Amino acid sequence: MSGITGTFKKFPRTFWVANTLELFERWAYYGMFALISVYLTDPVSVGGLGFTQGQRGVMQAVATGMLYLLPILGGAIADRFGYRKVLLGAFVTLAAGYFAMGQTSTYGTVFIAFLFVALGGAFFKPVIVASVSKTTTKDTDTLGFGIFYMIVNIGGFIGPFVASKLRDISWTYVFTMSAVVILFNIILLLFYKEPKREKRDPEKLSISLQKILSNTLTVLKDFKFVIFLLIITGMWMMYMQLFFTLPVYITEWVDTSDLFNSSSIIAAIFGTIDNGKGIIRPEMILNIPALTIIIFQVFMSNRLNNIHPVKSIIVGIIVIAIGFSIFTYSTWGKYLVVGIVILAFGEMASSPRIQEYISRIAPKDKIALYMGYSFLPLAGGNIFGGLLSGSLYGSLSDKYGFLKDYILTNEIAVNGDLATIDGALLFTQVQTQLGLTSEELTQILYTQYNPGVIWLMFAAIGATTSILLLIYNLTLIKK
Repeated sequence: MSGITGTFKKFPRTFWVANTLELFERWAYYGMFALISVYLTDPVSVGGLGFTQGQRGVMQAVATGMLYLLPILGGAIADRFGYRKVLLGAFVTLAAGYFAMGQTSTYGTVFIAFLFVALGGAFFKPVIVASVSKTTTKDTDTLGFGIFYMIVNIGGFIGPFVASKLRDISWTYVFTMSAVVILFNIILLLFYKEPKREKRDPEKLSISLQKILSNTLTVLKDFKFVIFLLIITGMWMMYMQLFFTLPVYITEWVDTSDLFNSSSIIAAIFGTIDNGKGIIRPEMILNIPALTIIIFQVFMSNRLNNIHPVKSIIVGIIVIAIGFSIFTYSTWGKYLVVGIVILAFGEMASSPRIQEYISRIAPKDKIALYMGYSFLPLAGGNIFGGLLSGSLYGSLSDKYGFLKDYILTNEIAVNGDLATIDGALLFTQVQTQLGLTSEELTQILYTQYNPGVIWLMFAAIGATTSILLLIYNLTLIKK
C-alpha cells in the first residue's frame, strides 16, 4: 500500500485537478449520452421525442463525429492561447448546449443544441488529455492514464445513475443536471495550474488556417501513426454501439425483471417500477462497465504495465467483441450483464492504452496537437458507428417496425394509420386485440424476426479490427 501511495505522490497537483475536471465533464456528458438514444426514439406517448432510428443515427453520427473531429483545432488553439482560456470557453459552451437540449423538442432544435455540446466537448478533450500527459513521465504514464481512465468511468457511472432518477420526474431535469454539473468546473479552474508550453511571441498570437493545415500535414506524414488511427476506427465503430444501440435494444427487447428480482438492494438502488413491473433501466445497466472499470482499472494498468500497448489493445478488442456477441443469444437481463462485464475488461485492456501509445510516440512539444489527432478514430467510429446503428437497427432490430410488418402479414385490424401512429399505442392495441401480455407479444416478435443478430455484425467489425492490428504489429512495429 505504501508503494502505491508513494507512486501517487509522484503526480503533481495539476494532474489531480485535471482528473477532477474530467470527472465532472464525464458526469455531465454520460448523464445525457447514456439516455439520449432512448429519449430521441421512444414514442411520444411514453415521454420520448418519437424520432425514427435513422434520424437518431444521423444526429448522433454528426454531433459525436464533430465532438471528436474538432479536437484537432482545439489542441492547436490550446497550444497557442493557453489551456485555462480554452477550458473556460469549453465549459460555458457545454452548459449552454445541455440546457438548450432540455428546452426543445423538434428535430432541428435538438440537433443544434447537441452540436453546441459537441463543440464544447471538442475543445475540452485535447486540453485535458494533454494536461495528464504533461504531468506524467515514462515511468508513471501507464498508471497515470489508468487513473485518468478510472476517473472517466467514475464520472460515467455517476452521471447515468443520477440522470435515471431524474428522468422519473422529467426528462428536462436530465439536461439541467448536466448544465449545472459543468458549471462546477468553472470554479475548479481557479485551482488549475497551466502546464508548461512552448513560449510564443505575444505579437503573433493569431492562428492562421495555413498554420493549422501545416500542422495537419506534419502529423499525417507520420505513416505509422496514420495507419494506427485508421485501424483503431474499427474498434470505436463497434464499441460505440454500447451507447448508440444497446439502450434502445434493452428498452425494446430485454426483460430486466430478473435483475430487479434478484436482490432487494439492487431493486432499491438501481430499479424502478414501470407499468406495475420492476425493471432495471438501460442507463443503469450501462453503468456496469463503468463500475467494473472503477474497481479494476488500476489493477489492470499495473498488470499490463510491461505489455506493449498495441498487444494489449489487440486482446482488448477481441474481448469486447466476445462481450457484444453474447447479447445475441438471450433477452434475459442476467446474460446481458455477463456480456457487459466481459466487454468492460476488454475496454480496460484497450482504450487507455491507445492514448498512452500515442503520447509515447508524439513529440513532446506537439503533445496537445497529437492528442487532438488521437480523437480521429473516435470521430470515424462515431460517424460510421452512428450511421450504421441507425440504419442497421431500423432494418434488423426495430421493434415497432417489426410490429407493423407482423400486423400486415397476419392481417390484424388496427385503428389508425400505420405510417404515423404512435408505436407504443399501436403495440398496446395489438396486445389487447390478441389477448397477450406485453412480454408475450415481445417474445413472438423476437422469435420471428431475431433482432439479436445485429450484435454479431458489430462483433465482426471488432474481429476484423483485431486482425488488422495484429498485421500492423507484426509488420510496422516489429520493423
